[in-house]
Amino acid sequence: MAPPLRLARTAVFAVVCLGLGVAAHVLGGASVPMPAMAAALALAFAAAYPLSGRERSFAAILPLLTGLQVILHLLFSLSHTASPHALTGHLHAGLVPDLGMLAAHGWAVGMTALWLARGEAALWALLRRLAVRLLVIRLPLLTPTPFSTPLCTTEPPMLRSAVLRHVVSGRGPPRVAAA
Repeated sequence: MAPPLRLARTAVFAVVCLGLGVAAHVLGGASVPMPAMAAALALAFAAAYPLSGRERSFAAILPLLTGLQVILHLLFSLSHTASPHALTGHLHAGLVPDLGMLAAHGWAVGMTALWLARGEAALWALLRRLAVRLLVIRLPLLTPTPFSTPLCTTEPPMLRSAVLRHVVSGRGPPRVAAA
């Protein structure tokens, strides 16, 4: 994969991961210092870069995002400058979260991983279609040789949601039953 596209995909993942961690921490009632955010962004970028060379599925995104959120939670919790007594009302006061916080983090990580996986699928479908279209445009320019193999010029199938694939439409007036 081209380095600019790989860096862009890595940057999107790192920013989404950082945004999720910071938003959860701020909604929990704490602040996040700028050095901690910079360190978290660098950490998320470094963790995501090795996996950005090919298409990632939900099964690859979920554990990476979960692990990074745990590390970011610890990093943000340890980066508070206030005393431990000032943080007693804060939801992220301890390093070990309570059950409600775990449920909120789990739900947010699951939904974000699903969102990123759908974006990955859409991006790769677009790139495949673009490659086929460029091949079709370039095909007449190539001079065929007697021993050349035919190139595949069919477009990949459109990805459709599994939920809507088998839905029967009930639009229109009801049928008149013959009596």
